[in-house]
Amino acid sequence: MSQENFDIEKDANKKDDLTPSSSLQSNKKSQPVKKPWYKKFKMKNMFEKIEDRPTPPQVYNYRIYMTAIMASAAAIIIGYDSGFIGGTVALQSFKNDFGLDDSPHSNYVVSNVISVFHVGCFFGALFSYPSSHYFGRRIPLIFAATLITVGCAIMLASSKSNGLGPIYAGRVMAGIAIGYSTNLTVVYISEISPPAIRGQLIASYEIGWRIGDLVGFWINYGVDSHIPVGKQQWFIPFAIQLIPAGLFFFGSFFMKESPRWLMQVGRYDEAIKNLTWLRQLPEDDEYIIYEVNQVKQSIEEQKQKVGLGLFDPFFEVFFHNKLILRRLFVTVMIFIFCNFMGIQAINYYSPVIFRGLGVKGTNASLFSTGMFGVVKFGCTFIYILFIVDTFGRRIAFMVSSAVCSICFWYIGAYLKIDDPTKPGAVAGPAGRAAMGMMYIWIASFISAWSGGPFVVGSEVFDQNIRTFVQAINAAMQWVAIFVMSRWTSNMIKAMSYGIYFFFASLALLSIPFIFFFLPETKGVALEDMDRLFSPDLPAWKAHKVVMASVKHETEEAFHEIHDKGLFTAVDNKPTTETVEDMFHRERV
Repeated sequence: MSQENFDIEKDANKKDDLTPSSSLQSNKKSQPVKKPWYKKFKMKNMFEKIEDRPTPPQVYNYRIYMTAIMASAAAIIIGYDSGFIGGTVALQSFKNDFGLDDSPHSNYVVSNVISVFHVGCFFGALFSYPSSHYFGRRIPLIFAATLITVGCAIMLASSKSNGLGPIYAGRVMAGIAIGYSTNLTVVYISEISPPAIRGQLIASYEIGWRIGDLVGFWINYGVDSHIPVGKQQWFIPFAIQLIPAGLFFFGSFFMKESPRWLMQVGRYDEAIKNLTWLRQLPEDDEYIIYEVNQVKQSIEEQKQKVGLGLFDPFFEVFFHNKLILRRLFVTVMIFIFCNFMGIQAINYYSPVIFRGLGVKGTNASLFSTGMFGVVKFGCTFIYILFIVDTFGRRIAFMVSSAVCSICFWYIGAYLKIDDPTKPGAVAGPAGRAAMGMMYIWIASFISAWSGGPFVVGSEVFDQNIRTFVQAINAAMQWVAIFVMSRWTSNMIKAMSYGIYFFFASLALLSIPFIFFFLPETKGVALEDMDRLFSPDLPAWKAHKVVMASVKHETEEAFHEIHDKGLFTAVDNKPTTETVEDMFHRERV
């Protein structure tokens, strides 16, 4: 307590001693004064950065944000696909040109058109690991950008005479490229990000997704409203894919290679050059020295424990280290929960979903779907600005799951009691409430589950196994999306209102899973994730314990740097070997 505050409090106590009540109770043991209930709550700073060590303000600069945005451009294509493809294949013009209007197999064909994209994504996610191992992050992302641009162009060759073959081929190629990006983009962003804003930057991938999502929904609404039935009506939504593909291709050439990967392969000069560019700090800044040596030490430890070969992570994860396998199980389950809670059913079959809630007509269904996209877009910014690095990952997941479960229990119960699709049925107040619950559901889901799995999956593993395990995470995500996109229409027919109970039950199950298995990761350096997932720490306490320990260690380390004069060792610059030895002793 400062002297000024102390004097004020002392004077206040003297004043209190003059009151009759205080003089009457002067001989009694003093009791703590109870504060009013409203003073017990401290307002949380929504923009406070939870830092694991003292961080110069230059670190939070425009370069790091712009790099994350450029890397996230691929997500626009994913979002656009989920936003446009379901509505486009439902257009009468598409059905007419490809003979789906009167075909008994039309639902089967439509499901195939949608799901072949996800097959490509699955294989792309797996192929991305060896590519990133040998070529880093930047070169494979340039390859993915090229492939997706070519794939989008090939789709435009489909016509009434050529059939659906070019669409199938183009969607597979685009899917392979997207599979690359779902692994490498989030890994790349996590590796270049300062810990305090890592969640925000990884979640920028989600912004691209939502932008594409929103545009795709409204493009469908626009062509259905203003373009007459004909090839042009369905051709325009397919052609617009070339715009985000071109942006991704253009932006990929301006990205710097990941400093962590460069250090892993021994290219230290280039790594330090890229790191100082991203942090806007000189090489001799203590923040740069600490980060460089922390990464180098982590790589050396992993080299000794795991090895840096292509197949070493495979043996480490599945045969040598049960703790990492357990961590992989947690991240895979998060991706599975995310995609089995209902979001893919709504993304790809939203016109059908809204018709099932009583929305009449294709145009009205597309409008409802477009408004759905607006809600998703707005809530993504809320997640990035106010949730992911403020409240963290754990609490957001659990609160979101609870709200999502309640919404779908209500919708399922409403459809069981009063089916609005029956002839002559009118959706009354209960029906309007069901529609409202659908929008509340998506707001809650986007505020945690849409971007959260990418954030967690890309940040909780060590450097030399990160792309390997994230490839598995991404592949499992696309398996789940493939299952939902391929069989949602069958589930709707077979289960009716029961599909909402199914989604609600999974949301409910995810709450205890998150509570017992996922520790909070906000503000924790990538190199400290092993400590966070220690079997000796329960998930609900791990973050507090690790952050306190790391802050204590780094404060002592920085004091030792200055006390020993390490920053004037050679021409007023730090001696890297001396600092490295010091940090090694500090961590040991």
